[in-house]
Amino acid sequence: MNPGEIYLASFPFGGTVGAKVRPVLLLTGPVGPVPEVLVGYITSVVPTSLLPTDILLDPSQPSCKGTNLKTASILRLHKLATIHHSDLVRLLGGLSPIVWQEVEVKLRLLLKL
Repeated sequence: MNPGEIYLASFPFGGTVGAKVRPVLLLTGPVGPVPEVLVGYITSVVPTSLLPTDILLDPSQPSCKGTNLKTASILRLHKLATIHHSDLVRLLGGLSPIVWQEVEVKLRLLLKL
């Protein structure tokens, strides 16, 4: 489990009880005595206008082939969650160094670092 990897994971619903298995991007490796990871939400519902912290992950593009996503998706960096490492179902793929660099830039923008 390393930052930049994409997993299927149980991601919590916002504002209600429950979770859904969906792709997530690992932003950290396991942290703490009861290992948890910080993840970013990935959705195949592409909005008409992107937020400044959204990243398009299009598997038809060379920089996104390694994601192993089935369809163009959006990484929504404003939707983060800390989940138990056991909620990670299986590894899908990973980001290229170029896309990971874009993640770092957008997280700095989001967190005003």
